[in-house]
Amino acid sequence: MDLQTIIQFLLALLLVLVMMGGLALILRFVGGVRHMPLNKDKRLKIVESLTIDHKRRIVLLRRDNQEHLIALGPNSETVIETNILAQDIKIQDTDVKGDIKSEV
Repeated sequence: MDLQTIIQFLLALLLVLVMMGGLALILRFVGGVRHMPLNKDKRLKIVESLTIDHKRRIVLLRRDNQEHLIALGPNSETVIETNILAQDIKIQDTDVKGDIKSEV
């Protein structure tokens, strides 16, 4: 390979990289990526998530003052229970032996 071929290859590579960067900027400004606003007053929260196996999980969602229990799988979503009233539950802290140490 001679010097002219190497320079031509490097210029073509540079042109492709510049085109990719330009396309990324265009997509960013046109709306390719949407960002969620940082709003503290969100209505929807994931309260708890439990993995059943490597493909399935159970999620407890809270919307306003209602909770919904949903099973998620690779090809399906199943509502297990809905309209559960959200309650503040006190969780008891236990030590290693299982004795109750204090209430949180």
